[in-house]
Amino acid sequence: MVRSFGSESGADGLLGGQCDEPTQIKLSTTPEFQPQLDQATKALMAKGGEDGNACLQFTITAAQSASVAQELSNGSDSRPDLWVPDSSLWVGRADDGESIPTIAVPSLATSPLVLVGKSENFANTSSWLSLFAETQPALLDPAKQASGALALLAIQSERAKTSASNSQVAKVLVPLAQRLGSMPKQYTEVSGPLSRASADGSPVVVPMSEQAFVKYQDENPAAQLKAIVPRTGTLLMDYPVVVTAKTNTEAITDAGKALGEQMLSDAVGQSRDDAGFRDALVSPLGEGRGVGDITQLTKPTASAIEKALLSWTTLSLSAHSLAVIDVSGSMAEKVPGSAKTRMQLTIEAAGKGLTLFPDSAELGLWVFSTKIGPLGADFKKLVPIGKLTPAHRQAMISNLTAQSARVNGGTGLYDTAIAAIKEVRSQYDSGAVNTVLLFTDGKNDDPGSDSLDRTLQILEGLKDPARPVRIIALGIGPDADETELKRLAQATGGQSYVARNPTDLQDVFIDALQNR
Repeated sequence: MVRSFGSESGADGLLGGQCDEPTQIKLSTTPEFQPQLDQATKALMAKGGEDGNACLQFTITAAQSASVAQELSNGSDSRPDLWVPDSSLWVGRADDGESIPTIAVPSLATSPLVLVGKSENFANTSSWLSLFAETQPALLDPAKQASGALALLAIQSERAKTSASNSQVAKVLVPLAQRLGSMPKQYTEVSGPLSRASADGSPVVVPMSEQAFVKYQDENPAAQLKAIVPRTGTLLMDYPVVVTAKTNTEAITDAGKALGEQMLSDAVGQSRDDAGFRDALVSPLGEGRGVGDITQLTKPTASAIEKALLSWTTLSLSAHSLAVIDVSGSMAEKVPGSAKTRMQLTIEAAGKGLTLFPDSAELGLWVFSTKIGPLGADFKKLVPIGKLTPAHRQAMISNLTAQSARVNGGTGLYDTAIAAIKEVRSQYDSGAVNTVLLFTDGKNDDPGSDSLDRTLQILEGLKDPARPVRIIALGIGPDADETELKRLAQATGGQSYVARNPTDLQDVFIDALQNR
């Protein structure tokens, strides 16, 4: 929606009487904040030319903050002069390669991120991570909505208090990203997830701004939903005034600062509170609305924001992967301190890893040792790569649990790695992350295979930057050759991980999925 206030003649009565040539200001803001700016700019223009106040004329356009950031980063010619996004997290993402927009006023208003759901879902409110682990979070698309992005950033920011490990975070975020990423269309409005959260017995919880929740309560007085902030604290929507003009920036900056001063007036302040927004000092809303006093988490840096959003984008991509599991004789060895063998722990880790993938993911399964396949191949194809329908998932589980180590079987690692890469490439999925998940407890000991150097040359020759297929190598136990696995993975642009204690394999597997 576009609204223009005032005219050069001042005929509509909004501009001050001495404003024959007002400074024209194109202002873009997030839709929910437009009414507040309508009121403030009208009052500001009415004072133009009086008592030294600048003559200003505003044209206000409402647009989603992520969309404006994208347009600015692309160097759009239709850029606004001033921009009031819902969160300062978008400012760094508006970099057009020449400059990052500057902030004239850090905050016109605030609204803390809250978590909304049924009361029974909030038995444990110790942290964002614990709540996400015990419920079913329905995030708005973090790439397009501040509430989704801030929820991810809150989990990272609170780690200074919780000391949560990378594995603990990954155990929550990997399946969440895979589940939401597999949706035909991710949530961009709170109405969809809130309707799910309202259902009887629903485990769904929705991260959203306090302002959006207060508005929802006003419109749905009978709704049985509650908003809470975890004890670790929360992050804020902060509505900064951002200077996005490329010319006349001094006058535009002054206009932004004047707007900030106007927003402090009593009249605008009452309207702001009525609409569910807090002031820049994060004072609780009047009449007991919202969540009251809050603890603030440390505001994330621009680099932390970029890292979190990039990681989420990668995590939410679907998987097109081939799991290749070592069944050589050494996999029958018992793990010290455990009653289980390396083989059993590997099967358990792979089985639990399978639960992290949604039905839309595509996976297949091979095993390898020396000469276990047709015509003496070092690998055996068990389940072709396919979507994880219930039947396909069951085939993966059945074949996994049926595996045992081959007595006297060697580790035919090199030939298997090459064949697996070729297999995934032969049915490449451009909309997914294409990988070979390679589990092994040793190093290549097949005397009939090529040398390591020759194997690396072949893998390098198979690389296609436009259609990457990467090896994610997972070494198991003290005999895994870390150097060899690293070189094999790096030859494909992939990574290697080693669990010296095989009981740690599950955590290592999750780390690998997080960094695929």
